[in-house]
Amino acid sequence: MNGRPNIVLVHGAWADGSCWSGVIERLQAGGYHVTAPQFPLTSTPDDVARLRQVLKLQDGPTIVAGHSYGGQIMTALGTDAPNVAGLVYVAAFGLDQGESLSALLSQGPTPPALAHLFTDEQGFIWQPQDDFVQHFAADVDPVHANAMHAVQQPIAESAFAAPMGVPAWRSLPSSYLIATQDQAIPPDAQRMFASRMGATTIEVPASHVAMVSHPDETAQLIRTAAEARVAMPAGQAAR
Repeated sequence: MNGRPNIVLVHGAWADGSCWSGVIERLQAGGYHVTAPQFPLTSTPDDVARLRQVLKLQDGPTIVAGHSYGGQIMTALGTDAPNVAGLVYVAAFGLDQGESLSALLSQGPTPPALAHLFTDEQGFIWQPQDDFVQHFAADVDPVHANAMHAVQQPIAESAFAAPMGVPAWRSLPSSYLIATQDQAIPPDAQRMFASRMGATTIEVPASHVAMVSHPDETAQLIRTAAEARVAMPAGQAAR
């Protein structure tokens, strides 16, 4: 250990750990130990179990950063996250107790990036290529965006219906990157998430995949969260 918290990065739906590559490179250059595992996206409990598996491998306090549905995964850690020192939401869902993704998404018009999702025979949801490139990753070079689409992982439809328990952000310090050009999670919804969790907040003129198009700002927010917890023992994070 070099005195810095570990960093665990949680990808969302229609993505994999490689979406964090630019952020990983910047954090590693700063001396941070970074892990960006693959999540099965088979159910929220399965994904939380994977996150707990990875957290047990960390030697000391850990900052967890999640993108999109990755926010759902880390929020669902609840009050049982003994070595987590802080949470960083990157254009991510930050549900409160009793809320579900499906109920939340039904409250307004369907965002352009989610307008043509389709479900296969096994109950997994996929995103069409055109919507991915034009809306989901709108500010990413199309060649890179098409490669991102090629490695997308579908998400189980059931994950959207799962109600949230006590959210982890109620007991852990949180930061939030609001993507102001997001066509998947409306920026105003992101502002609502950030406000009610009392998060340290920045706004970036980015599409939904802000960690890809704006890795500098994303990495800096994670570094700031980590630096704020350097002297704080694991399990004793406080707002």
